[in-house]
Amino acid sequence: MKVILLSDVRGCGKKGEVKEVAAGYGQNYLLKNKLAVVADNTALSNHAQQSSADAFHKAEALKAAQNEAEKLKNLQINLSIKCGENGKSFGAITSKEIAEKLVSLGFNIDKKKIECPSIKNAGIYSVSIKLHPKVTSVVKVVVDSTN
Repeated sequence: MKVILLSDVRGCGKKGEVKEVAAGYGQNYLLKNKLAVVADNTALSNHAQQSSADAFHKAEALKAAQNEAEKLKNLQINLSIKCGENGKSFGAITSKEIAEKLVSLGFNIDKKKIECPSIKNAGIYSVSIKLHPKVTSVVKVVVDSTN
């Protein structure tokens, strides 16, 4: 029995794959739990159209991420951190603060995409931003201390 998987099924395959499975497994588990549909001619043609549209959208997302990475490549972000008289900082610079600064500069980047080291002192840091699973950009963060 040929089926098109509607979601990832452990031991069988990933979403969108066309698989040959045993008839009992297909009818009693996959179809019953709506994890797959029978791969007839109409379902296969719909699947082909859907997969080509998905491939197009993935290519567009990759191209947009590469353009964004090119813009971020030479970017320098200046932030300040409050420090006491002995130079010890009060708190740290977080990925949220970096994301807010990027938004103020015109970039729409979520804080979850920013991989930030622990920034607790003044200095220059490299912060990586994962824009796409295949595209990562590095931004220079300059931290100044204020009293």
